[in-house]
Amino acid sequence: MSDWKQTLFGEPLFAIAVTVLIYLGAQALHARWRWLHPLLAASVGVMVVLALLDVPYESYAVGGSWIEFWLGPATVALGVPLYKHAAYIRKQLPAILGGIAVGTMSAMASAAALVWLLGGTKELMLTMMPKSATAPISIEVVRQLGGQPELGAVLTVLTGLLGSMIGPRLLRMAGLGEPLSLGAAIGTSSHGIGTARVLRESELVGGVSGFSMGVAGILTSIYAVPLYLWGH
Repeated sequence: MSDWKQTLFGEPLFAIAVTVLIYLGAQALHARWRWLHPLLAASVGVMVVLALLDVPYESYAVGGSWIEFWLGPATVALGVPLYKHAAYIRKQLPAILGGIAVGTMSAMASAAALVWLLGGTKELMLTMMPKSATAPISIEVVRQLGGQPELGAVLTVLTGLLGSMIGPRLLRMAGLGEPLSLGAAIGTSSHGIGTARVLRESELVGGVSGFSMGVAGILTSIYAVPLYLWGH
């Protein structure tokens, strides 16, 4: 990479500006084609720009890490609708917890079964199983299990994207469109990306989804204990 590119992308504000502009473009595409998730379009856009300019990811990440910092506060902000609808969630707590427990186990078991049926390795199986948990938890679980954290991060994002794009429609087609079922299913299977998607439609569904995402992350860590013993 030439010196001017190194200098330019070494400036955090430039990388931030590029990311924001690409995301605004992705939002415009999403407004026209609703099926196209802006996060997917923005990710592809950033990769295309880096490839065309021959810029290493490490140089871009200097500014990208500033944006990544806000992932934590944004995740915490999902607790606002949870707080607003805490009374409803407490009332339905047994049903929600039961659904999350079964859903989390099913997500991990189905991932393991798919890898086994396709002849995948043990390492790939351990990498894929926590993919439905929120990214910080899934990546750390994969690392502790001896999987590939980088691949685990990609699988986690893809799971969230796929769930947010087709999950709500499939659930409604299956007759699971009421707030409790929809929120619990999306939060358990599609973590923060799916939660942000349903939050745009309903604060109640978003609150249930945010609660489910947190509990599913905890259960994923607990369910991973036997896997850790098996892997070591």
